[in-house]
Amino acid sequence: EAPAPLLRREFAVRKPVTRARLYISGLAYYVAELNGEPIGEQVLDPGFTDYDETVLYAVHDVTPLLRRGDNAIGVTLGRGFYGMTTPNVWNWHQPPWHGEPRLLCRLEAEHPDGTRTTVVSDTDWRMTEGPTLTNSLYAGETYDARLAPANWTRPGFDDSGWRAPGAQEAPKGALRAQPHDPIEIIDTLTPTGISELRPGVYVVDMGQTTAGWTRLTVKAPAGTVVSLTHGEKLKADGSVHAETGHVPGRFQRDEYICAGGAKPEVWEPSFSYKGFRYVQIEGLPARPEPSDVLGRVVHTKVDEVSAFSCSEPFYEKLDKAMRRTLLNNLHGIPTDTPMYEKNGWTGDAQLGAPTLAYAFGVHRFLGKWLGDLSDSQNADGQLPVIVPSGGWGYGDLGPSPEWTTVYPFLVREMYRVYGDDRIARQHWTVLTRYLDWELDRLVDGLAVTALGDYLPPGYGGNPPEDTRLTATAYLHRALTDTAEMGDVLGHDDVAARYRTAATALKDALNAEFLNDTGHYSTAKDPDYRQTSNAVPLAFGLVPPGARASVVDSLVADITERGNHLNTGALGTSVLLRVLSAHGHPDVAHAIATQRTYPSWGYWFDNGADTMWEMWHLDSRSRDHYFQGTVTQWLYENVAGLRPGDDGYRTFTVRPDARTGVSWARTSIRTVRGPASVAWSKVGRDLRLTVKVPVGASAEVHVPAERRDKVTAPKGTTFARTEPGFQIYRAPHGTWDFVARG
Repeated sequence: EAPAPLLRREFAVRKPVTRARLYISGLAYYVAELNGEPIGEQVLDPGFTDYDETVLYAVHDVTPLLRRGDNAIGVTLGRGFYGMTTPNVWNWHQPPWHGEPRLLCRLEAEHPDGTRTTVVSDTDWRMTEGPTLTNSLYAGETYDARLAPANWTRPGFDDSGWRAPGAQEAPKGALRAQPHDPIEIIDTLTPTGISELRPGVYVVDMGQTTAGWTRLTVKAPAGTVVSLTHGEKLKADGSVHAETGHVPGRFQRDEYICAGGAKPEVWEPSFSYKGFRYVQIEGLPARPEPSDVLGRVVHTKVDEVSAFSCSEPFYEKLDKAMRRTLLNNLHGIPTDTPMYEKNGWTGDAQLGAPTLAYAFGVHRFLGKWLGDLSDSQNADGQLPVIVPSGGWGYGDLGPSPEWTTVYPFLVREMYRVYGDDRIARQHWTVLTRYLDWELDRLVDGLAVTALGDYLPPGYGGNPPEDTRLTATAYLHRALTDTAEMGDVLGHDDVAARYRTAATALKDALNAEFLNDTGHYSTAKDPDYRQTSNAVPLAFGLVPPGARASVVDSLVADITERGNHLNTGALGTSVLLRVLSAHGHPDVAHAIATQRTYPSWGYWFDNGADTMWEMWHLDSRSRDHYFQGTVTQWLYENVAGLRPGDDGYRTFTVRPDARTGVSWARTSIRTVRGPASVAWSKVGRDLRLTVKVPVGASAEVHVPAERRDKVTAPKGTTFARTEPGFQIYRAPHGTWDFVARG
């Protein structure tokens, strides 16, 4: 592996500068400086894509950094996935677009007289091998500070010993301006503890599970090698766990080789990030102080747009943990784990998207990733299970609609949450080609999958049941979602065709899996499967006459298990909402607050501060959001605010999971303005306050058995009665309801 190249160019600016812009795409990553000053605050830039389809560039305002006279620009290039050399099971070291790092940039300075000074990346630049000897998103970085040239990004530096770079062929992908928020250093953590594992080996606890890297300060003789191994958990002997069979050999380890000298040296990596809480440090001349090993929190910079709080402290803990887990997995794409894979697993994003879009402003972020999904479609219409893909994830596992139907699901959610129908127009052709491909491969009217309800308790991956049930259910939802967008866009023929296909799927699913005893089962079941019953309930697939028996069977199994779930990622995402919707919020509360295996409480009683991948304590990843979707229930059922459609033009307020909670509130900054719900029990009464933004209306479900028990404010309209609720319509404004006990 060649070291990270340094490229520099000196140029003169003879006139005053009114405006200057740098347009830059350094693959896979770039770090740029102008006259010795860093350009921008972004890191790990530009965003990761399928480079055969799309190559992104960033734009920076560099007006304050330019000066009249001599100037110099310097760029360091990192490998990322584009130039990865670390072997791994997903073949990121040999995708079809693989290449050595390369640079395309253009600096334009505008002058008062209308002329411009332009500097472009060409063979007039100078290049050398830099001090970053290796860099890998999986293995980490090795940096030899002895090789770092001083002041090389300032004018006047002697680069006579450097060579001219060669012109490189561009990747095949179309060059596009980066549409999403950049990755930045968001926060800095001071360690909460440093222990000495054995002489000269220190283990640093950052106090929380995060994604990013360590900022090292060290004073040591030249040539001293300091290693920093990052991991989310500790082994039995107290050392940091940092290995995986998916990436053999070195993993999540940085190495810094000291330059020596009178002053302390400060270093942090530029071209990799790690998932970690603990850092094992070796090679230091003395025990480090906390300020010597700071944790850097690094992820895509998205705004937090909502808040949740309630009287149950554990619910607030779950909310905070899920938000942190999601942020730790935002690095230009939604990843599954910042430590072990860093892959854009489509199923994880499908399950986490509702919480992600409620907690954070991700319109640009998800819009970019939808472009990645479109780019990933092959000639047949298939999508891979990880996006972007370097060729892995199509036939390696086999098609998996519970994963890849994230594409139609997100197109629908972008309209629901942001009122964005442009996304659907842009993706319509690719989207319908994908769904037609899924329909063409049905077997006996059912969808087939390679994955299913992944990681239920007691199973290391795929569940034991017939996974055609969940595959068919998810494809059914994808078809109905897309039919609804077809109505919006005027594609009536496609909408009708997909509704017909969805009805056929529903009929086939019920014929195959709804048994004579009134619940869903498959021939492969080793026992009752909660997901097989919760998913059809959640997706509206259960015939009216069977709903009561399906719900009763689900509650009976949960009770028999001592109020424990028995679901993997798919079932977990819907279980509590289904129970609340069908009159069993007490059972949902018992599961949510359970402290023994398998449960969220079991994790947190054993030291969790983020969501884990697996239910058992030896979970591979401890920063994995797809089992943490309890938060959607917290927002939609405990607090009771549910997005309706068209950018919250309509939404529903229904706090139907009040068991064990005396008050709850949530607020969100929608595209129309702030919306919020707050309710509290005051004696025998329940007070409910709802805020509706301009241009929106809310359907408010007030908990009361009879209408005469509700005091509703003037300006709202009574709509109907449902069991346990009186329903009103509320336009823009703030509305106070009282339900008397």
